[in-house]
Amino acid sequence: MSEPLVICENLVKIYKVADLEVVALQGLDLEVAAGEMIAIVGASGSGKSTLMNMLSAQDTPSAGKCLVDKNDLTRLTETQRIRYRRSVIGQVWQQSGRNLLPELSVEENVKLPQVLGGVNAGQAEQRSRELLTLVGLGEMLRKKPSQLSGGEQQRNAIAVALSNRPKILLADEPTGELDSVTTSEIMTLLRSLNQQLGLTIVLVTHDAAIAAIVDRTIAIRDGRTSTETVRRDAPLTLSSSDAASSSAIIGLSGETHREFVLIDRVGRLQLPKEILETIPFNGRAEVRQVANHVEIWPIEAEANGNGKSSDSLSPLQR
Repeated sequence: MSEPLVICENLVKIYKVADLEVVALQGLDLEVAAGEMIAIVGASGSGKSTLMNMLSAQDTPSAGKCLVDKNDLTRLTETQRIRYRRSVIGQVWQQSGRNLLPELSVEENVKLPQVLGGVNAGQAEQRSRELLTLVGLGEMLRKKPSQLSGGEQQRNAIAVALSNRPKILLADEPTGELDSVTTSEIMTLLRSLNQQLGLTIVLVTHDAAIAAIVDRTIAIRDGRTSTETVRRDAPLTLSSSDAASSSAIIGLSGETHREFVLIDRVGRLQLPKEILETIPFNGRAEVRQVANHVEIWPIEAEANGNGKSSDSLSPLQR
């Protein structure tokens, strides 16, 4: 089995704000295989954007391991970071203003990163036209970004991101400013590029409809990976008890997706918030190994206050 393209182990990021330290990532683990298309989801402040900043070498991890295409992002010099951002990754942002230069044409925006990377003008022009045809803008080479619709601007941005043949595409809410129809079109395009080019894609989203079409959806909570939802190869015919089951994080059907709680290398796991709100663990649980599985039981304190567990327990099996 080949080594994953992305490896994060016990990744930590601490920001200093005045006299305070804010822990944005606290022991995050993540692996992404070459050719995968995954989505990162989580509440505001969970660490999604911080993770993307780490993977794009816009920021440096405080501790832990972060490898992308065998580049150790904890040790890169500034020159190596520039080279990494130019050749290993491509980025698409939510705001079109961060993706495109308004004074350049559609074609010129795609050519510019190649010229800066040392590609000669003839090759850059050929590559640009191939990419723009691939994303559906082959007839709009001379237009300026202001003459494009929102969806067309994002198609142009995707072509720019792919201009230097990156190993991985990072997309931070790439459809956040688009309507539902255009969102579907952009996601269909990204999925097509993923399959046709073998392009590895990591995208941040809050949209369950987007998460439903990727290979895996990773939920982050409090700076750690919490759950993983995997798309089934074929839909299941579920029993009546299973038919109501769904992803606790983004509500994907158990018929088409299967959700896992992630356990890190020291045995820690995060139960989904929705389960914690339903079953009162109150900070403690009894763990039992039974045959080939583990049961997690909430502990109900006895009314007499002697500190011993009640015999009346309700199981949560994992």
